[in-house]
Amino acid sequence: MPYQYLYHILAFLVSAIVVLWSTPIVKKIGLKSGRVDRPGERKVHKRPMVRLGGVSIFLGTLTALLFVWLSGGFIDANGQVLNPKDEYEIWGVTLGGIGFFLIGLADDLFSLSAIKRLLMQIGVSSIAWYAGVQIEFLTVPSLGLTDLGWLSLPITVIWLVGMANAINWIDGLDGLAAGVSGIAAVVMLIVSLSMHQPAAALIAAALAGGALGFLRYNFNPAQIFMGDGGAYFIGFTLAGVGVIGLVKTTAVTSVLLPYLILAVPILDMSAVILDRLRNGKSPFIADKRHLHHRLLEAGLSHRFAVLFIYSLTLWVGSLALAFSLPSGVIYAMGATSLLGYASWKVWRHAR
Repeated sequence: MPYQYLYHILAFLVSAIVVLWSTPIVKKIGLKSGRVDRPGERKVHKRPMVRLGGVSIFLGTLTALLFVWLSGGFIDANGQVLNPKDEYEIWGVTLGGIGFFLIGLADDLFSLSAIKRLLMQIGVSSIAWYAGVQIEFLTVPSLGLTDLGWLSLPITVIWLVGMANAINWIDGLDGLAAGVSGIAAVVMLIVSLSMHQPAAALIAAALAGGALGFLRYNFNPAQIFMGDGGAYFIGFTLAGVGVIGLVKTTAVTSVLLPYLILAVPILDMSAVILDRLRNGKSPFIADKRHLHHRLLEAGLSHRFAVLFIYSLTLWVGSLALAFSLPSGVIYAMGATSLLGYASWKVWRHAR
């Protein structure tokens, strides 16, 4: 194992440990202050739940990155200290994540309107773009890679804001958003390393540790929710890692990889928006049109619905690995078998 990869393991472990240690404390504070999510018409949970778990994920990820940075772990694929531009991009993702976390936390505490949240998200994403978190190319059929020019800003903002909200929208069942995000972060970690982007991989490693560590308290039956603060932070950070770790490279397959890895929340959000518009509803009004709601309506248990969506996420992630790793086809075959089994179980339940 190359020496510099030890920093990625360290980032994962530090983040997970901080989350495992801090989540019970955050839960206790939330209960004492009354910051809970109460049951409602479109809510699945039956009792008030603290929804400040995103504080722990945020603290774990940030602590891990600061620890690795102070340990001299911000190095490139050759083991050399990062040049200022690449380090600037890492802090662009990190500071943007802080901004999105604060927006979500404010919503958790004070219930901001959708328009206020959207405007603030656009502002933070624009600052991140200025810091170097930029989508500079798109793949156009028959044309290949196309330089975006001035369109880089709006397309980057749409991607960052869209992914933050996509993760927030799938946060409807115990452990769903944390598990899907943790799987996606691990895949991004592996793919970023295969693309010789160890700096972006550090962020993915820290986020993966935080999200998967949080499952200890968030998997069904959940003891705490991540809230909008956690979902926005995770969604923006995943999107940011995709930009600086994968889209920055000029290979056509690399440009497509982040969209493939995050296909499950992207397609879920897109399908819900189109369905709402087709039925004359506002795309911002919450309802029960998401994939996880439909799986529950089909008769699946809470846990099995979550595990099925995990298998979908693993499958699309394995396709990304197949494109980026020589042995990726083996992972894709294994994930396809898992998805086939899960689909068969869903079909049996739905009969």
